[in-house]
Amino acid sequence: MTTLPEQADAVIIGQGGIVGASVAHHLIELGWTNLVGLEKSAIPSDIGSTSHASDFCYMTAHDKMSCYTTTYSRAFYERRGHYQRVGGIEIARVGDEARMAELARKVASGKAFGTNARLIGPDEVVERFPLVERSLVLGGLWDPDAGLVVPRSQRVAGELVEEAVASGHLRAFADTPAIDIDVEDGRVRGVMTARGYIATPVVIVTSGIWGPIPAAMAGVSLPLMPVEHPLMFFGPFDAFAGTGLEIGYPLLRDQGNSAYLRDTGDPRSTEGGQLEWGYYEATSPRLVAPTDILEREQARLSPSMRDLEIDQVMAAFERAVELTPVLGELGWDEKHSFNGLLSVTTDGGSLVGESPETRGLWLCEAVWVKDGPGMGKVLADWLTHGRPTLDPHGIDIARFYPVQKTPHHVVGRCREIAQKIYDPPVHPREPFATGRNLRRSPFWPREEALGGHFMEVVGWERAHGYAANEALLERYGDRVPQRPDEWDARHFWRVSNAEHLALSEGVGMINLSHFAIFDVTGPDAEALLEYLSVARVGGETPLGKGIYTHFLDEAGGVHSDLTIVRLAADGFRVICGGDTGHRDLVWMTRMAEARRLTRLHVEDRTDSLATLGLWGPEARRTLQALADDPAALEDEAFPFATAREIRVRGLPIWAFRISYVGELGWELYLPFSYGLTLWDLLFEQGVTPVGIETYANSRRLEKSLRLQNVDLLTEYNLVEAGLARPRVKPVEFHGKAAYLAQRERHQQPAYLCTLTMTAHHDAGGVARYPVGHSPILDPQSGEVLVDALGRRSYVTSIAFGPSVGKIIALGYLPVSHARVGQALTMEYFGEHYPLNVEAVGYRALYDPDNLRPKG
Repeated sequence: MTTLPEQADAVIIGQGGIVGASVAHHLIELGWTNLVGLEKSAIPSDIGSTSHASDFCYMTAHDKMSCYTTTYSRAFYERRGHYQRVGGIEIARVGDEARMAELARKVASGKAFGTNARLIGPDEVVERFPLVERSLVLGGLWDPDAGLVVPRSQRVAGELVEEAVASGHLRAFADTPAIDIDVEDGRVRGVMTARGYIATPVVIVTSGIWGPIPAAMAGVSLPLMPVEHPLMFFGPFDAFAGTGLEIGYPLLRDQGNSAYLRDTGDPRSTEGGQLEWGYYEATSPRLVAPTDILEREQARLSPSMRDLEIDQVMAAFERAVELTPVLGELGWDEKHSFNGLLSVTTDGGSLVGESPETRGLWLCEAVWVKDGPGMGKVLADWLTHGRPTLDPHGIDIARFYPVQKTPHHVVGRCREIAQKIYDPPVHPREPFATGRNLRRSPFWPREEALGGHFMEVVGWERAHGYAANEALLERYGDRVPQRPDEWDARHFWRVSNAEHLALSEGVGMINLSHFAIFDVTGPDAEALLEYLSVARVGGETPLGKGIYTHFLDEAGGVHSDLTIVRLAADGFRVICGGDTGHRDLVWMTRMAEARRLTRLHVEDRTDSLATLGLWGPEARRTLQALADDPAALEDEAFPFATAREIRVRGLPIWAFRISYVGELGWELYLPFSYGLTLWDLLFEQGVTPVGIETYANSRRLEKSLRLQNVDLLTEYNLVEAGLARPRVKPVEFHGKAAYLAQRERHQQPAYLCTLTMTAHHDAGGVARYPVGHSPILDPQSGEVLVDALGRRSYVTSIAFGPSVGKIIALGYLPVSHARVGQALTMEYFGEHYPLNVEAVGYRALYDPDNLRPKG
């Protein structure tokens, strides 16, 4: 038996699956030479999801990272001779126009993110997949690059590990589970196994459905649950006998029935001579606690292959027989049918990156076979270079606040995600039904009484508008259009646009208590924030001055978009968006550790400071009517972008004169205990409650304001985003060298532009109000715009702006097309709509000189 090494540069827990094997492969490519891989079973794994996976790969999704990792993985498998590109079909059944529309939306996402799907008619569906009943097919999507990993992803995993071991850079140990992870002072120190201890500064968990178990050994909670996935086999099916093929027909998805179908090729191939039908339970998915998964010797087939009960699938199977009658004619192989376990997370995204709780504990979890090599590359790039190619915000484990990783929350959200793996189509603004009312501001009782239309972000309940304001539509109805298409209007409330207009004509208040607020104090506070920030926040910055700034990564990509206010010589308030706040906190604390800045304290004030935005031309008059010192609110006494303590009928308020809605006013911060009193005082003064829709979407777009993780990403720089400052501060900051090089370019490869739709009626004359991401096309060629770095143009943000009466979008355009007045096109549900470039870089359509907030 090979001796376990005493030390390694990194230990991979879960070496036998496609993810662990891919991580090892890519780390070695990047120069790692002392890796150890541990696997609780055989290598390749005979018990994990890789061992039973269907191994098919569709390229197209509504997520850019997913398209990147899948297309990378397909090319990876193909280069190694382990991919059969048979193509894939997704169908919509007759009568399911919503599914057909979803296919058109998916084609557009493919164009935006670099895949090649197109719509096809029912005749082409049957021509490509003749087992389908033609009369039931409304239409379909054809993905020419879809295909199957052959003969199995399990084989690929085994080969990758063999090659890594042969290189001398990986020592792999089968039947050697980790039994503990040694953590000291918040850092990984080593891994204990039954065969001995391995000292290491890095542990990478790639254990799939078991992932929460080793993570917990290091004090880390994973928001992940295994879920059962019924798989049934029917045969004999000998249509491809003698061909030697692993698969003959294209893949077939019937997502309206939450199911798929594929053949297994020649009867003499790996799993040949059958039809495989898979199903995702859309009503009552069966979650399994990782600790309840059987051990190898206890399972009939495998721990990740659980016994299937026919009642689980009967209704869906009967519908499948209608579409593909051959399923009813072949025999069901009951012995080899099973419920395969796969991982789902609380938001549907993978869990990748270094854990916030324990330094050196890295994760690459909840990854499908179609993404395995791609996610392996993402993890290896991130661990080696400090950043992957694409912005990882949607997969970064640090995106979750601790409360989002508690057991009750995880079970509810994972069940909800499992219900939507295939059906129904998920709307870009889709709210969760579970995990609600977790975090509520002190204003919530008043908002509920006003009929608040609540949505949720990182646990916070946020009202997007108020039913009590419906009367405003009588005043502003001619400026607030109806949205006749149900998809466009879903999870949107027309009253929100009326509130928007009322705020601009009078005064409104917006609940902003979801802000993530961190007070950073101590002798090293200035050194930390000055090093992190592009803007000058320390030095001669006066007390009370608020600075809009950014944190960059080493390559000059935009990691964070936030505001910092100097509270004292050694004290600062960092104000972040709620959804980005935890990643920003982790970024700050890790940077402090890296620079050995220990003489500071970071206090999370999020749950102790409520925030209410008060804005509009009447904001000053309204606040003065309540303030203990009205004169202190005059423009000369309280300049724009400054903050100070004030009293409002005795209430202690930290007021920050700033505006994200383009109007005069303040953000008012106060202890939660005083929140209801402030709301009531303002309401009695006639202040209109305004939903977050105005702040986050409609007025933000009218002001051309950028949103982190949407318009601002690490693959773009501040110059491209139109946010470069006039001068570069003399002191050092993170990413400065890259930022200077970017500024010195004669021109940027792309620029973030403000665009408007110049027509928005579809072919049927219906006015459309787009939501989500849409590809931006050249109107002559019909092709998606692509810049010199290969980045594709798509709409990053879009909303109707009632003050300007236009649908406004943001999107990065190649320098060749980034010209004011340039005519372009966007694709939305299969139709093309004209766009006009209104501004290159930052320039607002509403009050372009920004006079109103400074009045």
